[in-house]
Order: sequence, then C-alpha cells, then structure tokens
Amino acid sequence: MNGNVINTPLDRALKLARQAKGGVAPRPAVGAVVVKNGIVIGEGATQRRPGQHAEAIALSKAGNQTKGATIFCSLEPHAFQGMAAPCTEAIINSGITTVVSPLEDPNPRVSGNGYRQLKASGIEVIRECSPKQRLEAEHLIEGFSHHIKTGLPMVTVKFAASLDGKIATRTGDSQWITNEKSRERVHEMRRQSDALITGIGTLLSDNPRLTARDHLGNATGRPALRVVIDSHGKMPESASLLREPGEILWVVRNDVDVRPPTDSVTILKASGANGKVNLSIVIETLGTRGLHEVMVEAGAELTAAFIKGNHVNKIAAFLAPIIIGGKDAIGAIGGEGIESLSHALSLDRVSHSLINGDLLVEGYVSSNTEISSTSTPKAK
Repeated sequence: MNGNVINTPLDRALKLARQAKGGVAPRPAVGAVVVKNGIVIGEGATQRRPGQHAEAIALSKAGNQTKGATIFCSLEPHAFQGMAAPCTEAIINSGITTVVSPLEDPNPRVSGNGYRQLKASGIEVIRECSPKQRLEAEHLIEGFSHHIKTGLPMVTVKFAASLDGKIATRTGDSQWITNEKSRERVHEMRRQSDALITGIGTLLSDNPRLTARDHLGNATGRPALRVVIDSHGKMPESASLLREPGEILWVVRNDVDVRPPTDSVTILKASGANGKVNLSIVIETLGTRGLHEVMVEAGAELTAAFIKGNHVNKIAAFLAPIIIGGKDAIGAIGGEGIESLSHALSLDRVSHSLINGDLLVEGYVSSNTEISSTSTPKAK
C-alpha cells in the first residue's frame, strides 16, 4: 500500500480515539476508519457503555460499501462477547479484506486473539506504522493498560509553578502563573481524564469548578467524576463545583457526619492516619469503578501526600518564566521532603514542550527510585 493510504486514515483513527479518551472508561478509547478506493466511507470512536465500539460504528456508517474495503483501527479489534459483540465478528461479516491496526490489546481476553481470528478468516492484518503513530497509540491506552495490570488508575500529578518552584505568592495570589495557552492545555488534559482530584484547601481558596472547558469557556461535560478530599467535611454548599453537572465524590473520614448537599454528590468515608483521609482507599475505589486515568490538581500538602503514599505514576509540571521568591511563598510540593538527594523522586521517559514561553515537563515516576522511611516513595 502507498504510505499515505495507510498513514492518513490511521492518523484520523488516532484522532478519533483521542477525542473519546476520558469519556468511555472502563472501555479503552479507540478510533476506527473504513476506507475504500482511497475514500473514507465510515468512521467511529468508542462510545460510553452501553454504546457501540468504534469498529461497529464505522462499519455501520459505511453501510453496504464495506466489501473489499480496509479498516484502520487504533487498537486491536476486540474478540470476545461482552456488553458489545466481538468487533472481529463484525469485521469478518462485513467483507473487509484488510485491517490496519498497530497495537495489540493488553486485555488478556484479547491479546492477539483479535488478530488471529481475522487472519484465520483470510483478512490481511497490517501492523506497520510510523514510530510517532505507535507512540500515540500506546499513549492513548496507557491508563487502560495500567488498569489491566494493577486494577488501579494511572495517577498524574499536575501543577503550575514559577521557575523557582512557587505555586503562589506569600499572600496566596496564584491566578495566573501560567499563560492562557497553558491553561487551555490543562483543560484538554482534564477532558482526557476519567476523574479529577483536588483537596478542600484548594476548594476553599480558589472555588474551582473542576471542569474541562473549550477555548470558548464552554464545559465539555468532562471529567465524568470530580473528587474532593475533605477529611473533616468542610465543603460549603456554595461551592461552584456543586452547580456543575456530573458526579462529585466527597471523601471524608469515617467519623465525620455529612449529608450530600445535592443529588450529584456521593460520599466516600475513608479514615487514615493522623486525622487524614486514606488515599489508598480513594485510589482503590476509583480502580473498582473501572477508571483508567486520574489527574490530581491540588495544593502542596495533598500533592505531597499522594507522592509519599506511593500513588503517583506521572508528573506534569507547567513552569512559567517568572520568579516569585520569598521563603513564605508556597512551593509546589509540601510535606517534610527527603533527607538526601539519593531519595529524590526521579522521572523516566521525560518529555518537554514550549507553550508560548511556558515549559511543560512530563515524565513517568521511575521504578528505580530509592525508598526510605523519610523519603518520597516510588510509585507502583
């Protein structure tokens, strides 16, 4: 096949998957495009349960034109009867002759079985793609893959800081440290997350809505779940996030007597040590719900607690080209900190990008990070 014939529809399938990400868990976000004679005749992306899978939608839109066509999928078509019928069966019955799909599904119930079923039916399976496309395909399902292996969501800590690591001035002024384009990027990260976590301190000081909004300021309906860590149940009924659609998980200690202020609030009681919430219970609960990717946007102390509790898998740090200074200015990470550099939390697979002068640094918590009783533990 001509490189453009493969690459362009596959890029489109990846884009469709990216648009679905954050709205379809516990399903992985998948995009599919059906092409015949160089023309796109159908496309689709994963829908939230009980909706359809990407391949079924694309085939349905293509109608009776699928015989002899090619389908491009961002992930191996699933091959078992679940809430949805096997996509391999739909592809085989459609008369599709070629499947272009670079990435094997990490789910043990699929894990190559989709490819084997297609090949056994005489369908050509092409897995070749560019390194960039493969990286994109892997990134789209990294939370799903992590959940398959651990039963837990992938947790990303995001913060915005000055070059000297401050997230606010000594008076608490923090809006805005980063520029507008960086904030748009944050909203895209929120949109692609299954849940967003913050603490009561941030809620009381900033009164955030915790929603993902587009460049016009319109809410996208994501993330599907917003989580407030509030050990002593101080969330006020006037909080802005209560007026936004979508479920809120209000996490308090077992001995705190609170009632949901609205029908959208679910209470989770999770006592931990020293009068704090047990974050392990929170993360396990989100995993049980089938959520894949969770982002923490919180103050310095809660961020430190997530890191110290061994709950963080990824860091996304937005650094603005400004200096705040001051020993009383708030730093990005609180807590006691480490005693020696050998115990510092280190990152692997680090990437960086410039956003109108701001620097976004992203990396995955290293599995080789040393641990001591007073250091920041490594992530799972």
